[in-house]
Amino acid sequence: MIHLREIQLRDGETRPTDFPFNLPVIANWGELALEAPVTILVGENGAGKSTVIEALACAAEVITVGSGAAHRDPSLAHVHELAKWFKLIWNKRVRKGFFLRAEDFFGFVKRQAQTRIEMQRELERVDEEYKDRSALAQGYARMAFAGELNAMQNRYGDGLDAQSHGESFLALFQSRFVPGGLYLLDEPEAPLSPLRQMALISMIREMVEQDSQFIIATHSPILMAYPGAEILSFDQTPIGPVHYEDLEHVNLMRDFLNDPDSFLRHL
Repeated sequence: MIHLREIQLRDGETRPTDFPFNLPVIANWGELALEAPVTILVGENGAGKSTVIEALACAAEVITVGSGAAHRDPSLAHVHELAKWFKLIWNKRVRKGFFLRAEDFFGFVKRQAQTRIEMQRELERVDEEYKDRSALAQGYARMAFAGELNAMQNRYGDGLDAQSHGESFLALFQSRFVPGGLYLLDEPEAPLSPLRQMALISMIREMVEQDSQFIIATHSPILMAYPGAEILSFDQTPIGPVHYEDLEHVNLMRDFLNDPDSFLRHL
């Protein structure tokens, strides 16, 4: 389902001219229509994909994985002003979903592991302090800490840090994807092998079948191949659709895999 159908830049007073407003895709912004449940943003480094998806997360007020609401996330301060200029046109305003940058995942896993350690230490402290009290008193004292640990166990098993990076990344998606959400993903392929990227495609497809919408910035030809996705190129202004077979990422990767020696000889 297409919840968010269009992203516009507001009219009115003169726009700022500093970053990110000086990016060509922003300076030449048109009415950007989203016409498929999965939209893929492609383009070279520096084209503005991440900037736009970060500003969109702020404008839509989605939750940032590992943090709070995107519009209050200090790490997104550089796009807060751009987010104020975005005008979002909805078919259905949704609050479910999240925004995830691949680099945020490391900090999120670390904080989860630290929280688990702290809860376990608190349980040990309670057990020592209440060892001469009744079982009822012990149970009440342990309740909050045990409840937090149980919730983490139910959602993440033995902990995201107990798995490989790619496995824990997919485990996060599996635990946090819910039907009917808007998901903004910035380079989710970063920790994933080609096989794991295909597993992510399968998970996305399952969520799309349950009325979710995805906007994904990526350099991965595998993710770009998502069936029925609309691919928008940031290498042209204004931003516009492009066919998978015409993507430089795809053709370069195909040519390289067909004859890597011919490329490597010239490096």
